[in-house]
Amino acid sequence: MAQFIIAVDYNIVFVALPDIGKDLDFSPQTLQWVVSSYAVAFGGFLLFGGRAADRLGPRRVFVAALVLFGVSALVGGLATSAELLVAARAVQGLGGALLFPATLTLIVTSFEEGPPRNKALAVWGATGSGGLAAGALLGGVLTQWLGWEWVFFFMVPLAVVALLGVPALLAPDAPRTGARQGFDVPGALVVTIGATLVVFGLVSGPESGWTTPRVLGSLIVGLLLVASFFLIEAKTKAPLAPLRMFRNRTLVTSMMVAFLHMSALSGGYYLFTTYIQNILDFNALQAGLAFLPLGLLAMLAGGKIAATMLNRTGLRGTLSLGMLIYAIGMAAMAAGMVAGGTYWAVLPGVAIYGFGGGLAFTSIFATAGSGVDPAEQGVASALASTSQQIGAAVGLAVILVIANSGLDLTAGAPAPADGDVISGLRVAGWVTAAAALLGAVAALNLRKAPAAAPAPAEEPSGVRVS
Repeated sequence: MAQFIIAVDYNIVFVALPDIGKDLDFSPQTLQWVVSSYAVAFGGFLLFGGRAADRLGPRRVFVAALVLFGVSALVGGLATSAELLVAARAVQGLGGALLFPATLTLIVTSFEEGPPRNKALAVWGATGSGGLAAGALLGGVLTQWLGWEWVFFFMVPLAVVALLGVPALLAPDAPRTGARQGFDVPGALVVTIGATLVVFGLVSGPESGWTTPRVLGSLIVGLLLVASFFLIEAKTKAPLAPLRMFRNRTLVTSMMVAFLHMSALSGGYYLFTTYIQNILDFNALQAGLAFLPLGLLAMLAGGKIAATMLNRTGLRGTLSLGMLIYAIGMAAMAAGMVAGGTYWAVLPGVAIYGFGGGLAFTSIFATAGSGVDPAEQGVASALASTSQQIGAAVGLAVILVIANSGLDLTAGAPAPADGDVISGLRVAGWVTAAAALLGAVAALNLRKAPAAAPAPAEEPSGVRVS
């Protein structure tokens, strides 16, 4: 349920943005901060959230995050000014940054590594993909029939339902010996501020210009703080992210692929949304329905298919294949974007990239938690997810630059011709496909799973993940 909430919230706001901008007097330049404020807080606080789950207990952090998420969603729906809505979205991002690693920690510490955990993560991944599909559709339906406020109000009862299930379904946190070692406050502050500034600089670049003091200053200071974080971790007694974790080849590979996966995803979402709404003139409800095949195929691939493939072919084969299918779908979607085109021309590519993306998503987090100590599962999932969020910011920034190059978007300029817009979208689509293909190659860095011994005669034969 928590993963469904996170996934729905990621997608439900996009189709409501035009109505939000009109009602709350956002400018075209500031409207992006309805999305970006959430992304900045989510990406900046993920590592803090992961370590909090490890130190304080995932159940406690899970409950606190749901409360924070629900209250901020309620405030967002009641917002009467642009500033209040952006602030509420930032707090919502903080709630998501606490909720995501706590949820993953509860899963990976409750199921043994191998087929049981693969099955649990497949349910988690399929639910997330279903949430993406539901978010796009609900965003269109709620905006069209009830108003944009309901894309926020809708999140409140979901958070309440998840909270009601906690006493019956989640065991109390076990005593944590790590809590007595203290919390790495300097490391937490430095990496949170550093990651927040890096994400802030990346999402500000397309709006403000990459050479402005605001963007360059954020990126330089953020990167310096992240670099100093590693120095702090090398000396502290209770590190937020022990440096030995970065010697875990499996974890580092999952972080690389997560970065490329989300770069392609954020770019692909932008390209698809721009094409169907700006070129094909889909309204909010039609745009939500257009996303359904993508989400449903991602849910199918990220569920039972991912679990079966992880058990049979291992982490390396499943993750690499998922990213390869992802790349093929992106390329096919870009090829379908033509002047005078139709939704049906891009649908095959969208369906293929949804299937590959769902397969890769589940595999990334199965990889991130593989071989990691239970007491460090929160920070491992947070490292992979932080890579995703930074990848999303980088991917969207790069795609915006490529897609809009050659277009005159200054105030008062005539609207660009559809052919020019489509030309930029196609080139950007090839770039997203290349990023996904690079992720497929990076996944080959994982070690091959050793061959499994034959199963006893009385049991069904099969291959197990080591």
